[in-house]
Amino acid sequence: MSTSNQSSGFSHASIETNNGLMIVLMLIVLLFGGLVEIVPLFYQKSTTIPAPGLKPYTSLQLAGRDIYTREGCYNCHSQMIRPFRAETLRYGPYSKANEFVYDHPFQWGSKRTGPDLHRVGGKYSDQWQITHLNNPRDLVPESIMPAYPWLLKTPVSAATMPSHMTALRRVGVPYTDAEIAASVEELKDKTEMDAVVAYLQVLGTTSK
Repeated sequence: MSTSNQSSGFSHASIETNNGLMIVLMLIVLLFGGLVEIVPLFYQKSTTIPAPGLKPYTSLQLAGRDIYTREGCYNCHSQMIRPFRAETLRYGPYSKANEFVYDHPFQWGSKRTGPDLHRVGGKYSDQWQITHLNNPRDLVPESIMPAYPWLLKTPVSAATMPSHMTALRRVGVPYTDAEIAASVEELKDKTEMDAVVAYLQVLGTTSK
């Protein structure tokens, strides 16, 4: 029997000792596994249909989101509440995939040096957020979060907002021509602090 298997060129030993054959077989298995796992997701509408009440970010909120990303806030704050009792008691309803349909890229994060922010919208007043961003120690003396005082004096960069919103529309965010055309004017005389606070105040409000 072993002689027959060896002569056929397809014995277990021949696969283990033939790098080329091993690579080909591994690729076949990976491709098949990928198709089985990934393709069904394209037809899973519950993750691609926006949550009821979900709206695209306004130009000011979108500018705030860009600043949030620029400053690396996602390195210390997640935006993904897991479906565990300890999480929902502390942060609110767990996060759902259809709440992030308009997020490109999403800001789920990978660690929490600070609290999760997915349901922070409306939890604190605008003034609280401004004070906290300007110097976190003014509100939480033991905080290790860096201060962002320059946000109060830095005007929002509005020139690229129309092209940004146009690019997002191409990937499915339903911005209208009127919203894109008005985006620069809406950011006039706004500071980066205004933008970040507007972004934080809308987070997670769809499910509230």
